[in-house]
Amino acid sequence: MDSWDRNTGVAPARRAGRHPERPPIRWRFPWELCLLMAAVAIVVLTAVGRPPIGPPQPEQAHTGSSASREAGGEHDAAPPMSASAPLRVQIPTIRVDAPLMELALGDDGRLAAPPEKDKNLAGWWGRGPTPGSQGTAIIAGHVDVPTGRAVFYDLGALKPGMTIKVLRADDSTAQFAIDSIDVYSASDFPNDKVYGDTGRPELRLITCGGGFDEQRRQYKGNVVVTAHLTRGDSTAGAE
Repeated sequence: MDSWDRNTGVAPARRAGRHPERPPIRWRFPWELCLLMAAVAIVVLTAVGRPPIGPPQPEQAHTGSSASREAGGEHDAAPPMSASAPLRVQIPTIRVDAPLMELALGDDGRLAAPPEKDKNLAGWWGRGPTPGSQGTAIIAGHVDVPTGRAVFYDLGALKPGMTIKVLRADDSTAQFAIDSIDVYSASDFPNDKVYGDTGRPELRLITCGGGFDEQRRQYKGNVVVTAHLTRGDSTAGAE
């Protein structure tokens, strides 16, 4: 697990230099933003007389837990595609069809979150592999925003074997099969496991989650979906 500065959230430069294809920091939304989004949702639901219900989490979710099957399984891995910028992410099971923006590091050294004004917007780590190419691509999105649920609200409801599609700038579609849905606490995020190159094209979807801390008024960690490429061509998105 990467060491990192708990005050700035920035991993040491030597680690960033060794892994230029992955974020030089542990992914997480700024906790202040996760705190704000959750607090607003609670206030709104309470005002209309309904008890607060958080986003779905993987079954038997707890720190470091996962819903998983053996990598590959019934879905054979496809060879890497050439690099091409991703335009949209689609997850049919939870009705996600969202545009993608490129994400970069903010002034504080953390990977910036997509703007909260667009609840259906996700982002991809622009200095890493593009989805479908060799390596581990990262796509992140909000679980909620001030106006309510956001693009990755239902991420924790996904199951192994379900499909994720990424439409790319070269008119091709990278299709992935989900291998696992994990929950990690904020204090024990496994950088190497999430960001590391596994030797094949893989994808990570990340959002805030892991339950809500009522005392601290913030999410406890992150939900991470791991998937691998099963098909990559100009017709994969047409089915």
